[in-house]
Amino acid sequence: MAGTNTSEIRVAGVGRLYVAGPDTKVPTAFSADASADWTGWKDLGFTTGDGVTFSKKDKLEPIDVWQAVSPVHFVYSDRDLTLKFSLLQFNEDTLPFFMGGGAVDAVTGATGVYQYDIAERPFADVRALGLEFTDVRASDGSTVTYRFGIPRGQVTAADDIKLARKAASQLGITFSAMSAADGSALASFVMKDSAYATA
Repeated sequence: MAGTNTSEIRVAGVGRLYVAGPDTKVPTAFSADASADWTGWKDLGFTTGDGVTFSKKDKLEPIDVWQAVSPVHFVYSDRDLTLKFSLLQFNEDTLPFFMGGGAVDAVTGATGVYQYDIAERPFADVRALGLEFTDVRASDGSTVTYRFGIPRGQVTAADDIKLARKAASQLGITFSAMSAADGSALASFVMKDSAYATA
């Protein structure tokens, strides 16, 4: 609805990140147990209090002509859609995701010992990434839930890992969306929010 409406202001109070195999669609069913809706996805666990930074950047190339000092047309040359976040948990899902693929294996002959090998050169590690956040209205306790899914993408930047005595180590990730061969959506929002209902 057009105009000022404080009930349409959104605060991403509590959220989660999920990862799955490529081309997995963000769930559209909203049940009482959100984890059941995300069946087939792996929960990436705790993130830093900064949450997730969503970035969409479109690059336009101007078409200049001799007869005008301003461009007469623009051509889209690039679209960059990324999510940036920092994971706080180190486990068999988060470490390979951060490092660019592969798997954690048990060391033969050593109980409770595991090994992750970093490849000598990078390989494509295409995955689906899902995000969910809930905004609880303080006035009446009602909630709205937003989901965002990238069906195809990969980690394109990894922050330095700082190992220190006074701070938790973080796996800082930038995840970038990739186009699908069939021309399907680059990403999708799914909302359980009456603000989008048409009159």
